[in-house]
Amino acid sequence: MCGIFGVLCSSDQAADRALARDLAISLLHHSETRGREAVGVAIHDGAQIHVLKQAGSVTDFLANGKFHELLGRVLADGKPGRPIAITGHSRLATNGTQSNSGNNQPVVTHGTVALHNGIIVNDRQLAARYPAIAPQGELDSEVLAALLRIKLEASNDLVAATRATFAEIAGSASLAMLFDDLDTMLLATNTGSLFQVTAALEHGDPAPRAPRTLLMFASERFILQRVIEDQAVGARLGAVRLEQIRAGHGLVVALDGGSRRAFALIADRDEPDHAPVAPNGHTVEIVDHSSRVERLRRCTKCILPETYPFIGFDEHGVCRYCRTWKTIRPKGEQALLDAVAPYRRQDGSPDVIVAFSGGRDSSYGLHYVKQVLGMNPVAFTYDWGMVTDLARRNQARLCGALGVEHIIRSADITAKRRYVRKNIEAWLKKPELGMVTLLMAGDKAFYAHARQLREETGIKLVIFCTGNMIEEAPYKTGLMGFAQDDDSMVLTKMSRRNKAAMLWYFAKNYLKNPAYLNESLLDTANAFWQTFVVKDDFLYLYHYLPWHEDTIVGTIRREYDWEIATDTQTTWRIGDGTAAFYNYIYGTMAGFTEDEAMLSNMVREGYIDRDEAMRRGREYSKPRWPSIREYAQLVGFSAEEALQIINAAPKLY
Repeated sequence: MCGIFGVLCSSDQAADRALARDLAISLLHHSETRGREAVGVAIHDGAQIHVLKQAGSVTDFLANGKFHELLGRVLADGKPGRPIAITGHSRLATNGTQSNSGNNQPVVTHGTVALHNGIIVNDRQLAARYPAIAPQGELDSEVLAALLRIKLEASNDLVAATRATFAEIAGSASLAMLFDDLDTMLLATNTGSLFQVTAALEHGDPAPRAPRTLLMFASERFILQRVIEDQAVGARLGAVRLEQIRAGHGLVVALDGGSRRAFALIADRDEPDHAPVAPNGHTVEIVDHSSRVERLRRCTKCILPETYPFIGFDEHGVCRYCRTWKTIRPKGEQALLDAVAPYRRQDGSPDVIVAFSGGRDSSYGLHYVKQVLGMNPVAFTYDWGMVTDLARRNQARLCGALGVEHIIRSADITAKRRYVRKNIEAWLKKPELGMVTLLMAGDKAFYAHARQLREETGIKLVIFCTGNMIEEAPYKTGLMGFAQDDDSMVLTKMSRRNKAAMLWYFAKNYLKNPAYLNESLLDTANAFWQTFVVKDDFLYLYHYLPWHEDTIVGTIRREYDWEIATDTQTTWRIGDGTAAFYNYIYGTMAGFTEDEAMLSNMVREGYIDRDEAMRRGREYSKPRWPSIREYAQLVGFSAEEALQIINAAPKLY
């Protein structure tokens, strides 16, 4: 659906108004994903409403300069004491073609300027019932705005008019409106697709002429979070609060920042008089729990917190994992040469299958096998529906540059995503940290496909670009209640005792939460069989080679223009669609992510010091909102509802 957004700044100070401008531009950029057919803005300078709109994308809109010219003129002509409101709309065409400007938003009608996300399905009936609406285009949003204005003129009460309007419409509506005769902005929604951020700006003037407050709104929580995390603007906001305007609620905001009135769209559902003047909806603060996590006790040598399973600090504050760490000693390049020698073919035909996810380790591994070992690999990828476009682009880069055949085995992706969705829905009914690994069960069929491909091609050597002990993650079994074996990251080497403990853990949780007993059950059972039972005779590349992040990432970035993600500084797991979601769970509920476990191992190996690990840990642990949103869209669940449940779930701290 379309995206609506806006910024209201009550301050007349130049720095604050410049911040409002920059926030509006950032909102425009981040709202483009909601629709690319048309874009428009309405700017209220405290005396006049300026409207600019055109067909095409936000990128096109910003490129022509008209928006920047209008903003500059409004800001330059701003009068002391006058607020500024910058609102906008990115359109996904529903009713009416975008080539007709009258069908694009903002809608200007009957002395109002309106932005609407949703579809009114009885707009023609309403237009026939109220001849004064007299729509000029095909847009249902025009009928909605005109009807509200008619109700306002009849009642002279904006809240009553909004309630009366929503009582008559059929369909979905999240609405932002400005009026030519009211110093007020209206926000209202019957779907809950409306979120707001409020911030009280710090006073530089000891006697400010007007309240220095700022309000932002958008159709998606993620859009606001991305804006706040934008370093160019977010740092200038200070403390902020993000709230959802719940379905069936609205907000009347004075442009001067002096008052806000929250109300229900049905009068008898209003909150009690003592309710806060915030929206009467579910509050979702911008909390990554960093303040509480920062206070956790951490190992004095690595960065693992006290919530890490089986952590155990000694009298010097050193954790059990540091005390028992064994220095990684790869077998070495000569041992690798000896291991692959029997499989080399002298006729130039393929002699090795390289499992290839498109991630950093496998990208470097494919390079190494081809360029250093001088073998003739076939790259193999199992696509189970969670391989990201980023990973696919990197796969194409490497295979194209190296001249390597790329064989893809695809699952029934629709079914796999349905299995994931059902298990996520089950997990959300009863969040349990140890059960998060279930969300990755679908990819484990790659073991079976690797074995099958070996038979089909006659190529006996299969190399997995794994075995890097820096990535060892004992918290996964620890969260299930038992300590990990010393298995060199070869899962078939897990002891029978631990395999039994894992099965018992899953059985208990399946009984406690019958929602897990869904159609994914056989797929999950096969994943366990392929991972932990069937004989493993693959070669693990990083059992032989030392793992040095700078060498690996530097090589693939320099020689293949290997692409990195835009929503994180880490290069690990960026090709895995699930990682952003499960790391948000771990970070929120357990107080650590898999990146922090890896960084702690890097400290133990002397690759980085503790201060650098802490710095990276704080950066890598930031929620990856775009990736979480994309994952939710692919799988088919509500990211907003899921995050609210995760945020409210019991914590280990």
